[in-house]
Amino acid sequence: MANVLLNERSPSECKREAYCSMDLILLVLFTLGLSSLLLFFLHLKQSRRKPLPPGPRGWPILGNLPQLGSKPHHTLHALAKVHGPLFRLRFGSVDVVVAASADVASQLLRAHDAIFCDRPPNSGAEHVAYNYQDLVFAPYGPRWRMLRKLCSVHLFSAKALDDLRWVRQGEVGLLVHALRACGDAPVNLGYAVNVCATNALARATMGRRVFEEDGSRDGAGEFKEMVVELMRLAGEFNVGDFVPWLNWLDPQGVVARMKRLHRRYDEFLDGIIAEHRRRAEAAEGEDDPSGRGRDLLSVLIGLTERPDGEGDGGKLTDTNIKALLLNLFTAGTDTSSSTVEWALAELIRHPDVLKQAQRELDSVVGRSRLVTESDLPNLRFLQAVIKETFRLHPSTPLSLPRVASEACEVGGYQIPRGATLLVNIWAITHDPASWPNPLEFNPARFLPGGGHENVDLRGQDFELIPFGAGRRICAGMSLGIRMVQFMTATLVHAFDWSLPEGQKPEKLDMEEAYGLTLQRAVPLMVNPLPRLTSAAYEAGC
Repeated sequence: MANVLLNERSPSECKREAYCSMDLILLVLFTLGLSSLLLFFLHLKQSRRKPLPPGPRGWPILGNLPQLGSKPHHTLHALAKVHGPLFRLRFGSVDVVVAASADVASQLLRAHDAIFCDRPPNSGAEHVAYNYQDLVFAPYGPRWRMLRKLCSVHLFSAKALDDLRWVRQGEVGLLVHALRACGDAPVNLGYAVNVCATNALARATMGRRVFEEDGSRDGAGEFKEMVVELMRLAGEFNVGDFVPWLNWLDPQGVVARMKRLHRRYDEFLDGIIAEHRRRAEAAEGEDDPSGRGRDLLSVLIGLTERPDGEGDGGKLTDTNIKALLLNLFTAGTDTSSSTVEWALAELIRHPDVLKQAQRELDSVVGRSRLVTESDLPNLRFLQAVIKETFRLHPSTPLSLPRVASEACEVGGYQIPRGATLLVNIWAITHDPASWPNPLEFNPARFLPGGGHENVDLRGQDFELIPFGAGRRICAGMSLGIRMVQFMTATLVHAFDWSLPEGQKPEKLDMEEAYGLTLQRAVPLMVNPLPRLTSAAYEAGC
């Protein structure tokens, strides 16, 4: 009886319990309603968001990486024919968007340039380029702007180019002298041109050449091999960059090769900086007989001695300097020398075009002296030859990758934040919509009536952007264009060209070797035959 009395509840208690139950029900209903409303708006937002670009299905884990093949620029060109000029791939866990037309490239690198001004993480920048301390892969910011400004002022501005014209003239004259001295022996043209380009840049950068004109000093042959290896490694799509948990395995052996190559470059660059310091100390207090002031390397070394935090980019270290020199002595010389090699190969394959270029040179320059840089503006056909070479054999077939700092819309598609952007420059320059008969070498495209007479190489005409475009356009573009024009004009003017061992020009091997820069698979071996008066060669020396 007592238990029954204890378990009885008063009416007020029952009422309170009913209210609590009702509150709980209302809370649940409110939560469900709010969740439904949020889901509705989320769905509405998702439905309004543009779709991702189309693309092929990939493999588990690796995505589309195994589909790239040995020549990714050709593979991506073929995929664009199926999926359109803007398509999406998956490299491991990374979204990759590929631009394969001038219009799409313009939208990405002009309209959305600020979004795509940074680089994604990659093993080459980490293990070769001193952990992103260089100019090419450095994060977009004060340090990058400072390095770019220094290079512009001391190497790449119009004033710097004109001030250092005598250096390039001298080195190209030595190249002509070396080729003339070869007699009947075949010449590896790409190697000879690379020595010339490297020495010209070295004298502009640090006041001395690093190789003799015959390449005998400090192993020019080994250095050329190092450059080719770097471009090959930098052009590989390392699985560990896209599947992080496979990075420690280094399944392709790319990282191990990068580390070995880095040690060789580091030794080479340490020697350059140390010798420059010794020469500067020995010359301290002496007047500069040239009156040309300090070279770039002297300026960079001076920035290692200023207090921390002074200036926009802060204090430099020797590591920063080596990283910048690495850029200059690899990409800065290899792109120029490989383009000249391609140009001469095409001219040898097309004797009628070679003769037309020589007739123009004979008319403008004559046969009693060598070409000078002041002649270049008057060589309209020669400039067309250079543009056609950059079109048919772009020095960088795939742009250096960029990363989207935020989402954007392009061509009706959503580009997600963090996506890597690749611009297929090779596909753009082989697009039949812009370039009829794109596989044909035809400099007349760039002459009056050819349809592209006003196309420029400097990143404004997206049908032809061999140096890229936007904020991260190649810093050395102006020097590169001038060097390619000058070296090609001089070689075409000073020599006739034949192939060794009775090879026929039309059978010349034009196979590509893929890398960060577009190399020839087989080096161009040629016989240079002097065609000017003896006085012209003697004056050029």
